[in-house]
Amino acid sequence: MTASSAGTRQLIGEFLKCRRIAVVGASRNPRDFNAGLFREFLRRGYDAVPVNPHAAELEGRTCYARVQDIPPPVEAALLLTVPEVTRQVLDDCAQAGVPLIWMRRAADVGTMELCAARGLRLIAGYCPFMFLPGAPWFHRFHGWVLKLAGACPK
Repeated sequence: MTASSAGTRQLIGEFLKCRRIAVVGASRNPRDFNAGLFREFLRRGYDAVPVNPHAAELEGRTCYARVQDIPPPVEAALLLTVPEVTRQVLDDCAQAGVPLIWMRRAADVGTMELCAARGLRLIAGYCPFMFLPGAPWFHRFHGWVLKLAGACPK
């Protein structure tokens, strides 16, 4: 991680205060975890913008191929992408001026260095469900287990 546990928790709070976010890797499969997370942000009143080059629309919202294509720009981006495309998406976010990135899948050293070089603030490897108030019990349980193991930001 690029930040201390306390710094990561602060970034998570900042991310969740953003109202307009790109959800990069939002899935076309309604049963997929990524689709469920996208729907949850919508349900909570976020202006969540889906980014998937293989879809024109998701959940009744226009879907964009790249972060730079989104008008008006977003405040933050949630990356639910596979590792093979993540570096390109980080470049896209930097080009679009998106300063705050949450990578659900753990970032490797290369992606963390890329974020630092591009001036992107990064939350790496945590599931957003664990930090959403009133999330289903199994997500809260997951957060509790990480806290017990000392692996969850305070």
